[in-house]
Amino acid sequence: MIDFNRPYLTGKETLYIQQAVSNAHLSGNGEFTKRCQLFFEQRYGFKKCLLTTSCTDALEMAAMLCNIQQDDEVIVPSFTFVSSALAFVREGAKIVFADSMKENPNIDAEKIESLITTKTKVIVAVHYAGVACDMDRIMGIAAKHNLIVVEDAAHAIDSYYKGKPLGSIGHLATFSFHETKNISSGEGGMLCINDEHFISRSEIIWEKGTNRSEFFRGEVNKYGWVDTGSSFLPSEVIAAFLWAQLENLDDIQGKRKKLWEQYFSGLQTLAAEGKIRLPQIPGYATNNGHMFYIVCRSLEERSGLIKFLKEKDVTAPFHYLSLHKSDYYVNHTDSVPELPLCDMYADCLVRMPMFYELELEQVDMIVGLIKEYFKKIDY
Repeated sequence: MIDFNRPYLTGKETLYIQQAVSNAHLSGNGEFTKRCQLFFEQRYGFKKCLLTTSCTDALEMAAMLCNIQQDDEVIVPSFTFVSSALAFVREGAKIVFADSMKENPNIDAEKIESLITTKTKVIVAVHYAGVACDMDRIMGIAAKHNLIVVEDAAHAIDSYYKGKPLGSIGHLATFSFHETKNISSGEGGMLCINDEHFISRSEIIWEKGTNRSEFFRGEVNKYGWVDTGSSFLPSEVIAAFLWAQLENLDDIQGKRKKLWEQYFSGLQTLAAEGKIRLPQIPGYATNNGHMFYIVCRSLEERSGLIKFLKEKDVTAPFHYLSLHKSDYYVNHTDSVPELPLCDMYADCLVRMPMFYELELEQVDMIVGLIKEYFKKIDY
């Protein structure tokens, strides 16, 4: 059986967890938390990093920092995980869904400006499959209309836009360390702050609405409740696990990119015949090996392919359903937009197995099965 995902252990996770226990500091913001945060700040140039218990929590922190008021509008791609929208809904925002690009599932930057009103406050740029959105265009629109840009970089660790690390371009950014991601702590996430005026308040929100961090740095004589917030800090156990993964980032990335390239080269013939579409990486973007997907010609063909692969003991799932057609959104809006490209990806995209311990020979076998399926249905 070839699973869609298998969490990878580098071998030092339990050692570092044991060290965290020996340090007698298992709550948040200890030695391993600080190591991880410093790693990201130094390697990618993020101005401030705060580990969280999930990317959802990081997005909720971002929504709080954006100071969302009731009925403020937030532009979000419809083809994304629910947290990209829900974090802002919880603060009272009205979500305005945007369509995907024809070339890839990312938000179509050329259509954003037509969605902006006097109530628009935030644009959420989701880097699907670790491939960059058109950030120059998005940041230009945001500057023109005085909007905040939040990068949802859940898929996008170690990926770049014109040489800039994803997560370093928007005012705020979020990452995920869920077990399906390149780097994992089981559950986990991170908020990155690139606009310095958000830094002080981010620590307060992170520390349950208190100025506890300032107190421990000796900047105030006592700490208390000064703002909104919640308990967003992960424990040192989670941070210790994450540190073992970060030490092996380059090795993990190298292997995943090789797997991605093996899929890509092996499926070129089917793509040339027009039977599937392969991922397209724009010239301004890089591939970080997070996900390999193909786009089928129809929902029927995709369903058949998933079923065929399952019968051959290969798990290849579809991905997001269109958020603008979700029960929650339909029941909370006056009108449902037409977003045909989003709907196409929801109906036709299928993801291939991708994890560190997957072998190149197994990729070749999966490629062979995909070719067998399309040969059978086109016979």
